[in-house]
Amino acid sequence: MTPLAQTASQLVQAPIALGVLGLGRAFTLMLPTFAQDPRVRLVAAFDPRASARQLFVQEFSGVAHESAQGVCADPNVEWVYIASPHQMHAEHVELAARYGKHALVEKPMALSLSDCTRMMEAAQAAGTYLIVGHSHSFNAPVLQAKRIIERRTYGAVRMIHAMNFTDFLFRPRRPEELDTSRGGGVVFSQAAHQIDVVRLLGGGKVASVFARTGKWDPTRPTEGAYTALLNFESGVVANVTYNGYGFYDSDVLMGQVGELAKPKPDGAHQATRQRLAAAEDEQQEALLKAERNFGGAHYVPEPPLPPQANQHFGPVIVSCDRADFRLTPMGVEVHDAQGVWLEHAGPPSIPRQEVIDELWAVARQSAAPVHGGAWSRATLEVCLAILESGQRNARGDRADIVLHHQMEAPLLHEAR
Repeated sequence: MTPLAQTASQLVQAPIALGVLGLGRAFTLMLPTFAQDPRVRLVAAFDPRASARQLFVQEFSGVAHESAQGVCADPNVEWVYIASPHQMHAEHVELAARYGKHALVEKPMALSLSDCTRMMEAAQAAGTYLIVGHSHSFNAPVLQAKRIIERRTYGAVRMIHAMNFTDFLFRPRRPEELDTSRGGGVVFSQAAHQIDVVRLLGGGKVASVFARTGKWDPTRPTEGAYTALLNFESGVVANVTYNGYGFYDSDVLMGQVGELAKPKPDGAHQATRQRLAAAEDEQQEALLKAERNFGGAHYVPEPPLPPQANQHFGPVIVSCDRADFRLTPMGVEVHDAQGVWLEHAGPPSIPRQEVIDELWAVARQSAAPVHGGAWSRATLEVCLAILESGQRNARGDRADIVLHHQMEAPLLHEAR
């Protein structure tokens, strides 16, 4: 190998240099992945909180910039992880593209379809990649179920049922997280997970949505619950339900394993409400949230222990011609005429390792993203349809919302 070819080979295998926009909750949840996976290296960050910037420098010997532009302009940054508030995603993707940087964007992709299109066009014009995640459709059991479906051993998918009962709306929130117009509520933050999962398993192209949404607590004036019927062009039907007011905890149906693959203590939802009751006003509530995140006074780093299970987003059951599948934290439970068994999906050695699998495949192997711009715009279209249908139905106008920006689910073996 010539010296030039050897240098090129080393560059291709070098860790992906990440700059970070936003060191808040999303970054805190992704941090164990970034810190433990040798395929990525944190080199720069911006956050309005000085304490978070200082800790970033201390922990990673990276550069703490004073603006988002500083991160995007940094010559040592290759990809930008955009974990800023939802309403800033489009602006930050355009900024990254302006400086020739690829973007890994937290869900939801944006708050409007026009913003999604802006993001896609900016990346296309700059020749940069765009991946949207983490969503729980990256989880190994979801990908395992998708591969089982692709084998066609059990025939076509006919119906999907997904549900999740959580304490989401009573966790500490900033004011905009309780304002739907600014991206608040469970539809933007949580349906993005659930819809991504059922679209990946159901074939991708949702034809129409009928939904009811719930605003049941006047002190938390945004959608805290929804249930929706998704009709796919293929004939698949999916029912998705999410209750962020949950006193009941659906993790009992997941072997008492929580969303983040940790054992779930009894009474977790009640404890969440009790902690929130101690906050005297919205300023104190926002502070409670900030202080438990990276750089906050109550931030506790995750110990670098391998997960004992996979992350999940509540019970999901897929019905095919000759079998039903139940997604579990340990894999896919298959029920057919012969009996019941588990197609095991071992937990990753690093939490959310699947996100870096896709990032690496795109960045170093020139693979097409599974969770690219067009895919994620289609997921947002379903989320927006849930909101619109819910609003119309609340007025007494039966509303099936027809969709126009859908795409087929990619085949995983082609995408990786």
